Amino acid sequence: MKTAVVTDSNSGIFGDEARSLGIHVIPMPVIVDGRTYYENEDITHEQFYEALVGDRDVSSSQPSPGSLMDLWEMVLDDADEIIYIPMSSGLSGSCQTAIALSDDYDGKVQVADNHRISVSMRQSVLRAVKLAKEGLSAKEIKERLEAEGPKSVVYLTVETLKYFKRTGRVTPAAAALGELLNIKPVLVTRGDKFDTHAKVRGLHKAKAAMLEAVKKERETLFADVDDAGLAIGVASSCMDPEDAKAWHTMVQEYFPNIYTYYDPLSLSIACHTGPNACGMSISLMP
Repeated sequence: MKTAVVTDSNSGIFGDEARSLGIHVIPMPVIVDGRTYYENEDITHEQFYEALVGDRDVSSSQPSPGSLMDLWEMVLDDADEIIYIPMSSGLSGSCQTAIALSDDYDGKVQVADNHRISVSMRQSVLRAVKLAKEGLSAKEIKERLEAEGPKSVVYLTVETLKYFKRTGRVTPAAAALGELLNIKPVLVTRGDKFDTHAKVRGLHKAKAAMLEAVKKERETLFADVDDAGLAIGVASSCMDPEDAKAWHTMVQEYFPNIYTYYDPLSLSIACHTGPNACGMSISLMP
């Protein structure tokens, strides 16, 4: 039984890395001035952020049912079944769409809704690859991923509330007050909607609050896990690569005994956070 692993580009897995791991990836669409683009295919991060900060009409979407089914059918030409790992149903409608579409595949396509996003989602995909190599079926992998889903948490802060206001996630009045007082929200998700963890003044304090929050998660949610069994994902929409590197280094120095890795925030997420957002997750190693 050959089980193929399929995911979307919110996982941060693309191109050569995906091919080397045997993972199939469907790109998440972003829409700029009414035209649809696909991350890592026909729009670069530089072009995307130029459009975003230039106040052009930028939004996110989900893969079309046709494109998703085309990919599944191509994969099934060479595999017996598929485990598909999309972005959390709590944060995107793409998961529910995939679950509905999978009904037409007589169990050959299993959709895992394990409530992951971005760098925490990467760990789920790598976990699926490992389990498939161990001989587990797509259904067994789905069950394992969904059972392990709660063992992850993501924290995020943004440089400006402008883009949250644009997408209706904060009111214009709250956004204006936040900008005036230099207030940075620290947001948290366990796979569903983002909730406010804290509000601090300044990006440096927001990063410090995230580090402290993840340290507390390590001491509580993961109290029974050795450092070697954990992974901390670092993400950002930093426009300057040196800023992204500095954020990753800060996390590495704060958690010197835990494996850390870095991925840029996917463009479909950056539509909502805006540029220079920073985030981090803690989850189990694959």
